[in-house]
Amino acid sequence: MLQEIKFKLPGPTDPVRVKRRGLDILNDPWLNKGTSFSDEERETLGLKGLVPPYRADIEEQVQRVMENYWHNTDPLDKYVFLTALADRNVTLFYRVLMENLTEMTPIMYTPTVGYACQQFGHIYRKNRGMYINLNHKGRIAEVLDNWPNPEVDIIVVSDGSRILGLGDLGANGMGIPIGKLILYVAGAGLHPTRTLPILLDVGTDNEELLNDPLYLGLTRRRLHGEEFDEFVDEFVQAVTARWPNILIQWEDFTNDKAFPLLNRYRDEVLCFNDDIQGTGAVALAGLIAAMRIREEHLSDQRIVFCGAGSAAVGIADMICAGIADEHSLTHEEARKLVWMCDSRGLVTFERDSGVEEHKVPYARKGEPAAELLEVVKRVKPTILIGASGHPHTFTRDVVLEMNNHCEQPVIFALSNPTSKAECTAEEAYHWTEGRAIFASGSPFPAVRLKGKVFVPGQGNNMFIFTGVGLGAVVCGAEKVTDEMFFTAAKTLAHMVTEEELAAVTIYPDLGKIRQISAAIASAVCRLAWDQGLAQYVEPEDIRTYVRECMYHPEYRPYVAA
Repeated sequence: MLQEIKFKLPGPTDPVRVKRRGLDILNDPWLNKGTSFSDEERETLGLKGLVPPYRADIEEQVQRVMENYWHNTDPLDKYVFLTALADRNVTLFYRVLMENLTEMTPIMYTPTVGYACQQFGHIYRKNRGMYINLNHKGRIAEVLDNWPNPEVDIIVVSDGSRILGLGDLGANGMGIPIGKLILYVAGAGLHPTRTLPILLDVGTDNEELLNDPLYLGLTRRRLHGEEFDEFVDEFVQAVTARWPNILIQWEDFTNDKAFPLLNRYRDEVLCFNDDIQGTGAVALAGLIAAMRIREEHLSDQRIVFCGAGSAAVGIADMICAGIADEHSLTHEEARKLVWMCDSRGLVTFERDSGVEEHKVPYARKGEPAAELLEVVKRVKPTILIGASGHPHTFTRDVVLEMNNHCEQPVIFALSNPTSKAECTAEEAYHWTEGRAIFASGSPFPAVRLKGKVFVPGQGNNMFIFTGVGLGAVVCGAEKVTDEMFFTAAKTLAHMVTEEELAAVTIYPDLGKIRQISAAIASAVCRLAWDQGLAQYVEPEDIRTYVRECMYHPEYRPYVAA
């Protein structure tokens, strides 16, 4: 039986009943308004004399924050500054972020979050989220009870084993779940009190961290195999027991864990893996837009991948789904258009060591090729996708060889952070004399060439996962399906304007992310209700309902409880 909708958020004028008084309010980042408390609130809540007499509205506070923000020139310093703001005043933090999303997303997430994770123990100020470590085995449910909020809609969880393209960062990987949930709040309006970042600390094999006296995690080798599976299973059971409708987003697990975790739980609990499904969807959206520019079909392309991990396979799977949908082909037929390379070259069945399970669908019969350039010469691709985590693999020779047989090559250098990109935007445009359709995982600045300005597209997963997550939560989805991501990709691709396409830009302006998230969430909800996967009663107007569910950072009036 469907449940009545219970998700709508309170309005900006609905009062908050506050039990705390005085400094306890000012020291609580969820309650603190800084200088924005009204005279009545100062009187009734014991705040007189504890804040300056001038009352500033939130826009004045934003102005003051921005003045101080711009005093910081180093991206990591900006990250620390904004994190400190969130630790003081959550509402103001999100207001600042939402009004400056294009500027601050690269600070709070990639590429800066990668550097923040590397330095996490050295810049640590205050805890956000939960660390579930091996010492908690057998009592994870008890540990989760320490989280004070009884209502949590979404968890982003990582074991820190493969942070972006930086490898094993152990407990330092907590920066990723924190960052992803910040994007959920700012970009899709999930309520910040109903989000929970979690780091599963099962050790690390990073020697530098094990020898770092300021490392915050367990100083032991990483757990693997059956014991790891048992630990994660206990975690999932404990989480879903406390929050039955929780959405779990798996984040930055190594390939040998990412695929099994997704396959094990995707039909049992509400969950998805952004590295696999989100990356695939955002790449597909970019390719659909690129085909609009070239006035061609995906089924006419030859696609070479540099990288064969979770991101690459997720992208390839989603592309093949798009090709199959476009021309009523089978996935097997669509896979014939994909060539996948890893660190040992073209993935073929002729390898003496065999082919890893997740690569098998894309392994080819025939003679191996050890170098990417050799593969490009042989295949003559029209699309080149990098998801390797290895920088500079798209060399000048590789790009020129591709451009020799393709007038307008599509080049996606998707590895994060920027330092791991397969090539830069400037290289791609200069080597092709401005003919490339380029996108990257982390942002690159605009490139001026021959009197024309090229604005590189950014295949930011934020375009996809925020809307999918919002949609799944507000309709009470029972599971997240690949079709939902496919729908999200098509929705995003068709939000690229004709003006943007004319400028060879294949993704919308990131500043429109809340509109994009709302559109994707509505499409996901529509699909869930049509397929009987939603637990809540369908509203009269899905789009209106989704918008009403989105948090906006405003100060609500306080009354003494």
